[in-house]
This record gives sequence, structure tokens and C-alpha cells, in this order.
Amino acid sequence: QVQLVESGGGLVQPGGSLRLSCAAAGSVLRIASMAWYRQAPAQQRELVALATSFGTTNYADSVKDRFTISRANATTIDLQMNNLKPEDTAVYYCNADLVTQSGRRNMYWGQGTQVTVSS
Repeated sequence: QVQLVESGGGLVQPGGSLRLSCAAAGSVLRIASMAWYRQAPAQQRELVALATSFGTTNYADSVKDRFTISRANATTIDLQMNNLKPEDTAVYYCNADLVTQSGRRNMYWGQGTQVTVSS
């Protein structure tokens, strides 16, 4: 059974930084892509950053030049968030499109971690 274990959320002042981490635990054969989403109150969940298995990265316009998605290892993905703004406040979810040892390819979600940017 595959699980995404997420950590790193918290409270930070505007202009500060946080680093989120998401580790895939279980029998993972191949990771097609890993991504971070966020959902603010009364807002739809939106894609923040995406990293493919071959190194391509994509970012939402609102976080370009401030956020960086990267793979710490084969099964862990980080989101470095710099120059945080109040509008970045949301629940952040990691997401992975992966193939398990059983041969199944599915989307998996982390439990979500709260990021609050406030003075």
C-alpha cells in the first residue's frame, strides 16, 4: 500500500520561507510525476508546481520565481517556498502519479498541510 507522507507546513510571516516535503512510502516501481496543489478557503484546488520523471517542471504564474519544486531522492519531493505572501495561505497537498510494484498506475494524495502567511 502506497502512502504520501507530508510535512513542513506552519505559520510564517510575509517574506519568510517554508519548505514542504512529501515522501512516498511503499512499493513504488516508477514515479511518473509529482506535484503540489493548494486550496484556499472558498477557492478551488489549484496546481502550484509539477515535476515529471524526466526533469521537466511547471509552476503556476502566481508562484513563479518564488517557489521551487525538486526531488530530494527517488521517492521524495520538496517544495521550497520563498518570499511568502498572505495570498499563499492555503492547505497544500502533494500528489503523485506513480506505478506500484503490482503494476498499477494511480494518483495518490497527501493528507494536506496548512500553510499560513500572516504578520
